[in-house]
This record gives sequence, structure tokens and C-alpha cells, in this order.
Amino acid sequence: MSALFEPITLREVTIPNRVWMTPMCQYSAEPEGPLTGAPHDWHFAHYAARATGGTGLILTEATAVAPEGRISPYDLGLWNDTQLEAFRRITRFLTAQGTVPGIQLGHGGRKASTDRPWKGGAPLGPDAHGWQPLAPSAVAFDARHPVPAALTLDQIAEVTDRFAAAARRALAAGFEVVEVHGAHGYLINEFLSPHSNHRTDAYGGSYENRTRFALEVVDAVREVWPADKPVFFRISATDWLEGSGWTPDDTVRFAHDLHAHGVDLLDVSTGGNAAGVSIPTGPGYQVPFAARVKAETPLSVGAVGMITEAGQAQKILANGEADAVLLGRELLRNPSWARQAARELGGKVRVPDQYHRSV
Repeated sequence: MSALFEPITLREVTIPNRVWMTPMCQYSAEPEGPLTGAPHDWHFAHYAARATGGTGLILTEATAVAPEGRISPYDLGLWNDTQLEAFRRITRFLTAQGTVPGIQLGHGGRKASTDRPWKGGAPLGPDAHGWQPLAPSAVAFDARHPVPAALTLDQIAEVTDRFAAAARRALAAGFEVVEVHGAHGYLINEFLSPHSNHRTDAYGGSYENRTRFALEVVDAVREVWPADKPVFFRISATDWLEGSGWTPDDTVRFAHDLHAHGVDLLDVSTGGNAAGVSIPTGPGYQVPFAARVKAETPLSVGAVGMITEAGQAQKILANGEADAVLLGRELLRNPSWARQAARELGGKVRVPDQYHRSV
């Protein structure tokens, strides 16, 4: 059988195959009112379709740990119990389909408070449900974005506590996997990279200081997350900056640190922290970064980025470049990609009884 359809067990959670759904914001939550940040019918239908399509693990979109941590006012959050209860409907259905429900917890940092991409994605002010973003340093992402407020030490501790509180709610909501979002230029990534972190205190300067916040968040999440359930960390393996920024060498070094702090899998992406950089995109363009982490560290690894074909995904696993593949846009185009790939490669995924005619 194709390696793509072999189960994988992380701690005591068994994921039925290696076809996973990467987090993708839907920008569809209510921006204000009692249901702010709560998933509703759109989110249920979105995730349910990929579960009935055979996807082994579904990671929700970046779910904010605080209102000001949303990338847009229309993002999901998990800072209150109303949101928790709304997520339960989704996790119950995913679990019933044999799909493992996972959640990505994050904070938008200096790239928060932006409009939906189909509206242009511009920064939003208070007159359009927006707010002043927060960051490690008062350095704007680009000329279009406002200068963020630099976090105080007390605020850093508060954000860390917010991650832990959101993880507790995620567990109560029925999630089996939690992923800490440390990529794409959002808050944790901003602390990691010298490009965006200009602090001179214990959270800036040296590698040890710049990684301090990320590890404190991981520790806070791991403390409240059960020992029999895995914690993932998503990273941008490089800022794609020549001679500066976060590098692949930093990623390998940090992967060892994450492993020591109880992280089970590194979800390897790239970029997002520096504007105007040149990124050599193409099929599987981020896989070499995942492969290096897989070869040089004890962590399990997920590969992502323009993985679209069944044979391509199978080759990544067969070559030992990753333990799983995470699909994004391809699952938007084809919610039943896993079932289609199983037919092509001679594998098997769970098919709902109601869809038996399609087998």
C-alpha cells in the first residue's frame, strides 16, 4: 500500500492517513457581536466536506487566542466559551467520519487587523472593525501597514497565558491535535526573526532571546495539553532574505529546542515575515526545508507548499522527506483529493456509507 495511506501515531493519537489539510483562513466569521470569532454553517460545511473526502487530519484556520490576535476581524477565535461550543459541532462530525480534528492557535501580531483578501487585504482602522496591531517591536510590516505597538513584558506574559487558555478550550471542544502558529510573519515568527525583532531586553537580540517567547508559548500549551496528545509547531523555515532574517540553519537548531520542549511535529512552511522578497515558487518548493529537518532532527515533519499530485505526494513520503503532506489550495479545488489519490495509488481511505456508490 502507498505510504500516503498508512496510519501514523503521534503520542497516542492515530491519524488514519498522511493526507492532511493545512490551515487556511476563510475570513467568514462575524466581526462583532455575541458570535464574534465563532465558527458557523460555512465553517462546518467547509471542514465536513474534506472529512467526507477522506482527509486524515484537518487543521482549522489560524484561530486567534485573543480578539486583537485575529489576522482579520472575520477570523475564528477561541478566547471564550461561545466559540468553544460552536467548535464542538465541527469536531463531533470530523471524528464521526474518522478524521482527526486539529486546531491551529495563533496571534496575528503586526499583520493583524486587515481586510479580507478579496476586498484587497488592506489594514483596517477602528471605523472598520479594526484595531492597533501588537508586535515585538514598533516596526511596520511594510509601508502600507501601520506601526504596531511594541509589547510590554506584562503583555508578553498575557499573550502566553492566552495561548494556554485557548488550548484548554480546544481540548474541551474535542480537538485531538493542537498546532502553535509560529510562521508567516505573525507574532511568534516576528519574535523569532531579527528582521522584525529589534528588542534589547530578554526577548530580543541573541538567538536564545528571540526564541524565548515561542518556547514559553509551547511550554504553556504543553502544560495544559494532555500528555497523550500531540503538539505541532508551524514554522517559516526561512525569511527568504539574503544575509539577514531567520534562516534554515536557525530552523534546524530550533527544531531540536522544540523537541526538547515537547513538540511532536514541525509543520514546515516558509516566508511571510518580510515584504517584497523574491520566493522561487514551484511544485514542492518548500519540501527541501522539511526534508532537512527530517534528516537532521528527531522531530516528525509535515511538508507543505504546491503539493497537488498524488504521485508527487507519494514520492515525498517514499523518499523520507516528510512524515505527512499538508494540502491547501488543492483541497479547496477538490475536497475529495484523498479518495481520488487512493484510487490512483491503490490505497484506501474511509468512505461514508452514504457515498458507497462512489467506491
